[in-house]
Amino acid sequence: MRFAIKGAIFTLAVCLSIAPAVGTDAAASTGDPASYVVEIKDFAFSPQTLVASVGSKVTWKNRDEEPHRIAETNQVFTSPPLDTNQVFSYEFKTAGKYKYFCTLHPHMTGEIIVEGKPSGALRRATGLKKSSASGLVRS
Repeated sequence: MRFAIKGAIFTLAVCLSIAPAVGTDAAASTGDPASYVVEIKDFAFSPQTLVASVGSKVTWKNRDEEPHRIAETNQVFTSPPLDTNQVFSYEFKTAGKYKYFCTLHPHMTGEIIVEGKPSGALRRATGLKKSSASGLVRS
């Protein structure tokens, strides 16, 4: 009986250690970047403003019957034309404000606000390393 209880406690501990707590962001609990979806519907981006962390991936999904093409105002990213239910994703590796619009319908605008510094895993993946003087530098 004692062995069965220890086994059940071990199994419960393992399950709790790999599953994020209810009501928390999985990215925050694991230290991994998050993924977000911006829906394009009724000629609008939803959410219109999104706050994300460095390393996050944002995916735009076209739910309209009309095509849309997303472009960041400083040409950081541009999607191909997206037909109904097509998607475009971009991973944000640098903190900052990224304003974007639909090139086919310029009244459609949105903004991604990227906060924070890249995690250790992202620094290794992108070749960045910590520098006491300037924050991050390319290896």
